[in-house]
Amino acid sequence: MEKQKTATGRRKEAVTRIFLTKGSGKIVINDKDYKEYFSLAYLQNQVDLPLKTTESLDKFDIKINATGGGIKGQAEACKLGIARALLEVNPELRPALKAAGVLRRDPRSVERKKPGRKKARRSFQFSKR
Repeated sequence: MEKQKTATGRRKEAVTRIFLTKGSGKIVINDKDYKEYFSLAYLQNQVDLPLKTTESLDKFDIKINATGGGIKGQAEACKLGIARALLEVNPELRPALKAAGVLRRDPRSVERKKPGRKKARRSFQFSKR
């Protein structure tokens, strides 16, 4: 692998672009270290998951551009993008990544608001009198 590999991850409204290069295991999201960008431990674990699964935490440097959505959506979009980028580097990692469930895009998103309702399904409070 002489140059960087790229991939895209999506979740809800969040979109991330992943740039993977050989390196020492530095992960940078929007010019910040990922532990600074995602302060919650479980979100950091989401980003780490594909690398831990393939035992390549200290083999690659990853630069990520994250836009849209909230911080949980961005973390899960990072997870999918990193898994896809690792597949570009080495297609033999597919069974391990698939078993960990990181190659599947989560299709759930927010349901639209309906007319005559307060939210998508929540109705206005009913008053008898």
